Amino acid sequence: MALHVELVSPERVAYSGEASMVIARVANGDIAFQPGHVPFIGTLQTHPVRLILVDGSEQQIAVHQGFVEVSNDRVTILSDVCELAENIDAGRAEAAKQAAEEELKADANDADALAALRRATVRLEVAGAK
Repeated sequence: MALHVELVSPERVAYSGEASMVIARVANGDIAFQPGHVPFIGTLQTHPVRLILVDGSEQQIAVHQGFVEVSNDRVTILSDVCELAENIDAGRAEAAKQAAEEELKADANDADALAALRRATVRLEVAGAK
C-alpha cells in the first residue's frame, strides 16, 4: 500500500506520484506520513520534504513554506515555491546565500535576509551542493 503524493505550486504540479512515506517539517518539528495516517492539516516550514518512494529510493523537494493535508492515503502539499533537485540552479542558490550572509553582517536581525538565507540553504541541500 502506498500514499498518493502531490506537491502543488501556483505555477504547476511539481510532483505527483506514489510514496511509502513522506517526511516534512511543520511548525512543531518533523512529521512522517505513512499509509493509514490519520487526517492531518499543518503549516510547513522552509525545509526539504523527503519522499521515500515505493522502490526504497528517496527524493527530496525544496519547499518554501506552505501547507500539508493528509487524508485517505493522499498527501497534498501546497506551497508558493517547491523545487525538485534537477530544477535548482546551485550557482544561483550559492550567490543568494552569500548575498543574504552579507546583509546579515550589517543587520543580524534582518528578517528578509534570514528568510533568504534559509531558502538558499534548503535549495543547496536539495541540490546536493551543501
